[in-house]
Amino acid sequence: MTPFEAYLQCKAVSTDTRNIVPGSVFFALKGARFNGNEFALHALAEGASYAVVDEPVGEDHRLLQVDDVLIALQDCAKQYRRHLGIPIIGLTGSNGKTTNEELFHAVLSSQFNVHATKGNFNNHIGVPLTLLSIPEATELAVIEMGANHQGEIALLASICEPDLGYITNYGKAHMEGFGGVEGIIKGKSELYDFIRSHKNASVLLNVDDPIQMEKSQGCATITFGQHSGQYQWLPKSEGEFAGLCFEHEHHVYKIKSQLSGSFNETNIAAAVALGLHYGISATNIVKAIESYVPSMNRVEWRETAHNKVLLDAYNANPTSMSLSVESFAKWHPEGILILGDMFELGAAAEQEHEAMVQLVRESGMSQRCILVGDFFGRTSWEGAQFGTTAELATYWNEKGAPKDAHILLKGSRGIALEQLLPLL
Repeated sequence: MTPFEAYLQCKAVSTDTRNIVPGSVFFALKGARFNGNEFALHALAEGASYAVVDEPVGEDHRLLQVDDVLIALQDCAKQYRRHLGIPIIGLTGSNGKTTNEELFHAVLSSQFNVHATKGNFNNHIGVPLTLLSIPEATELAVIEMGANHQGEIALLASICEPDLGYITNYGKAHMEGFGGVEGIIKGKSELYDFIRSHKNASVLLNVDDPIQMEKSQGCATITFGQHSGQYQWLPKSEGEFAGLCFEHEHHVYKIKSQLSGSFNETNIAAAVALGLHYGISATNIVKAIESYVPSMNRVEWRETAHNKVLLDAYNANPTSMSLSVESFAKWHPEGILILGDMFELGAAAEQEHEAMVQLVRESGMSQRCILVGDFFGRTSWEGAQFGTTAELATYWNEKGAPKDAHILLKGSRGIALEQLLPLL
């Protein structure tokens, strides 16, 4: 029996013996500190129907030995994707992947049974697991693809085989792994390479992005933009919340979202274009986007006991942090910035953190900004600075945390600025 045949019989997958799904297929993955093969027999004892291994672990007809468990998982996911035969939307980009994925899901769900990536299951393991979690009754799937080095998007696209691809943007994210901005553009554009090589696939293309216009040459396109493209839109943000208007069938529709920052206008425009392409009514598109509430520590307003906090502590890079700081300073000049280090910048780390310090100064927020992390500690910053989130928390416990303020928490995942919320 092959792993795919076992999966079709079980329709469930497990990779951790601490939470085995009864009747599932256990894939004995390896990591830097663990070897899943060592737990295969335990997985069977805990209720797994089969265990996929790549090392001899014992005699049991439920053990399915392969050359490489990870490749077997990826192949199983690809076979199941073909078995389903449904349209799949694959998206990547430096910033806004999850926001776009959730907006796409909200819009498409108004008419279709849609399955989308949950959490951060967007890498070489997460994408296969996402595919294998798609119920048979699903009509459309939205798969987020993350990457921190070249070749990864090519791999993920080959697994999920998207019918429609979308790149949100090219920004300064994971520069260490990609080898700089040009490496980022090359790596993310691997999605266009896949689309180009598949005659029935197309890309959702922002025609206002000249680099994407160049890199998508030769792809079938569904286009949107402010002044050209199949689906046109105009910015209509009111206050700090992103909005736009678009015309469809001689009617003008206006959207006012709950997404903070006008930089989210393009994300909304992409969701509108996608919805119209799949035949969703303009009224339902507007309703779906206006009802969407950000979550998971991503541009999410939280009303705490004493403050209003814009929590954006899931991830950070120079592009996303710059946009957040500029938007927050514009709408809350009397607010407080709490910024944490940006990781995975490689040789550019010192330069990018210094540039961020300069941006804060130019925004007029120097006296209302606290920086957290070693990278920021090595800049020319002369204001409040702490080495870790825990150090800032200790300081607030002794001196008192801010009250009656609008506060932006923005930093990379490893800084864990969300741990400050109980004090705010």
